[in-house]
Amino acid sequence: MSTMPESFEPGRHPDLPPPPLEVGVIGWLRHNLFSSPLNAVLTVLALGLVYILVPPLVQWALIDADWIGETREACSGEGACWVFIKVWFWQLVFGLYTPDERWRVVLAFAILIAAAIPLFVPRFKHKAWLGAFLLIGFPVIAYFLFVGDVLGMPLVETPLWGGLFLTLVIAGVGIVLSLPFGVALALGRRSDMPVVRALSIAFIELWRGVPLITVLFMASVMFPLFLPEGMNFDKLLRALIAVALFSAAYMAEVVRGGLQAIPRGQYEAAQAVGLGYWRMMTFVILPQALKHVIPGIVNSFIALFKDTTLVLIIGLFDFLGMLQSARSNPDWLGYASEGYVFAAFVFWMFCFSMSRYSQHLERKLETGHERGM
Repeated sequence: MSTMPESFEPGRHPDLPPPPLEVGVIGWLRHNLFSSPLNAVLTVLALGLVYILVPPLVQWALIDADWIGETREACSGEGACWVFIKVWFWQLVFGLYTPDERWRVVLAFAILIAAAIPLFVPRFKHKAWLGAFLLIGFPVIAYFLFVGDVLGMPLVETPLWGGLFLTLVIAGVGIVLSLPFGVALALGRRSDMPVVRALSIAFIELWRGVPLITVLFMASVMFPLFLPEGMNFDKLLRALIAVALFSAAYMAEVVRGGLQAIPRGQYEAAQAVGLGYWRMMTFVILPQALKHVIPGIVNSFIALFKDTTLVLIIGLFDFLGMLQSARSNPDWLGYASEGYVFAAFVFWMFCFSMSRYSQHLERKLETGHERGM
């Protein structure tokens, strides 16, 4: 009886298994960390750096840390004093918002999360209506919940807003407004009408030519000087407008890059089937352009989220501002490291989440970017 494998063909040798050093963990290490002498040296240096930095950090942040207590006397001084974060946690989250009314902030964000979850369900049929509610209805509900003075809810003035709550409000408003304004500016900069193009270019270059800290200072200090006597805008409102316009100028250049990446044939094909300018942009050009620049858009959102810390210079105590206020308290002097580590973790968590979601969108929309990053 023949002992040849069933798949054996005359004149062809059977396939041999891959070498043991090319597969499995060893194969992955050889291909990714030790693929060349330079990569091997860099890998060894990186491992040495990790060995030097990580164990002391873990020892300080976790093993020797103090977690239980209500005063600084509960901290031994050998490791991190997370009691500081525990004591100031609610102020870091809500700022000076009235403690008895914090449920309104929690309710608003619960509504936002509950309404946003169905958007991630592939088979949900009413995403358009839900999206319209989030863009139009939810801001109205959130405004009355945050401010109050209706339905028996006491008024909570914006100077009392602060902490992570204020950071999310500024970043959320800036993100929601900057994208449509940026798209409009990008289209205006590429317009065939000289006046529209000139105004768009002037706006973009003006706002991109000055730092955000200057824009905030002008909005807070200089802008009221140009208003009629007796007229004034809320400081937070002025900051929101300044942040949104500043971010829109940068967003316009990101979107313009996507528009320039669209081949001329797409414009000609849309015009050939009788589409007007706005229908061509809405249904043909912009969907492709925005898909091309998803990484750039999300990068602008992440930068905007981190730039919200600059509102401290105009007297708005955002998350980092409340942290600095807490660490300057006479009873808690000397615990800046714990506060900044906690702040870094919170900012990293939000920024990393936005980054991962952008990569999910790239894969879902098949933008052609490299996968598995």
